[in-house]
Order: sequence, then C-alpha cells, then structure tokens
Amino acid sequence: MWEIVRAGGPLMWPIIFCSIVAAAIVLERLWTLQDRRVLPRELPQKVWQLIETGQVTDKVIAALEQHSPLGRLLAAGLANRHRPHEVLMERLEDAGRHVVHELERFLNTLGTIAGISPLLGLLGTVTGIIRAFDAIQASSMGDPRALSGGIAEALVCTAAGLCVAIPSLISYRYLRGKVEGIVVEMEKHALRMADALEAAGAAAASGD
Repeated sequence: MWEIVRAGGPLMWPIIFCSIVAAAIVLERLWTLQDRRVLPRELPQKVWQLIETGQVTDKVIAALEQHSPLGRLLAAGLANRHRPHEVLMERLEDAGRHVVHELERFLNTLGTIAGISPLLGLLGTVTGIIRAFDAIQASSMGDPRALSGGIAEALVCTAAGLCVAIPSLISYRYLRGKVEGIVVEMEKHALRMADALEAAGAAAASGD
C-alpha cells in the first residue's frame, strides 16, 4: 500500500485526506439520517392526540424540541398554535428551513470532494507526465526508471482520484435524495398538524 502511495506522488496525500473526510461524512450522515432518529413513526400520532385532548403545554413543547428534527418542526407549530393560520404557516416554514439546514450539514463538503478528487488526480497526471518529459530531456534515450516513475505517478494518481470521486458522488446523490424525501414527509406532517390545530381551535370556539 505504501508503495502505491509513494508511486502516486505528493498529490496522493490530499486525495487520501479527501477520502478520509468523505468516509467520515457518509458514515455520520447515514447514522444521523436514520428514519427512527429523524421521523419517529409514533411521534405524529402522539402529537395529534395531545392536540385533540387539549394537553399541549410548554413542557410538552420543550420535550418535542429535544426529541428529533420532526419534533422540532412540530414544536414550532405548537408554540404558535394560538396565532392566525398565516402566522402559523410562516413559523412552520422558518422552522423547516432550519431543520433542513441541519439535515444537509456536510453534504456540500461531500459534493465538493466528489468534484475536486478527479481534478487532483488529473493534476497528478500532469505532474507525472512532466516528470517523464524531464527524464527524456535529461538524456537522449531517457532514463527508463525516471520514465516509469513519471508514468506510474500519472496513472496511480488518476486512479486514486477517481476511486475517491465515484463513491463520493454516489453517496452525495443518495444522501441528497434521502434528505429530499425526509423534507417531503415533514411537510406532510406539518400540514396535517396545521389542519389539526385549526380544527381544534374551531371546536373550542364552537364549544364556547
């Protein structure tokens, strides 16, 4: 392994660094974006029951904020349950933007790694070819060892850059799609909660 890294030249080190960062981001996001951590199945039903029974309190809202990303969104709606519908929807949109920003954390970095890794490999190809031409200029016939070193640097660095870029791009697209799916589900729950709050308010008004 060390021989391959050394053959790839100095640009192998930033490529290796990119691979480590990309792997860490993918593992962290896969752990964080699990459905049970982001969209707990039992949570919406519990919130609807609290709304229907009128048991929504500041303590309940505070607990929801600490529960999950979906909980933070629903908590924002419950905190503004007594406000007009338009204000409630604005608060939900604001809270949704903050939650989405957290869900997308590090994804831009992963996309950047997917973009620059092949460029680093290409740069390594150029430096390797330059080394090979320098070897040809140094002697009329060229030093076979110097030539092979330059060619090896060009090929190894290109291959390393692609090996980092391809899985990084696949992971980026997958995680981006997963976040988009989560956002759609959160929007559905937020709209349903807004309807439930409106219905509960209408029922309370008619009861008075």
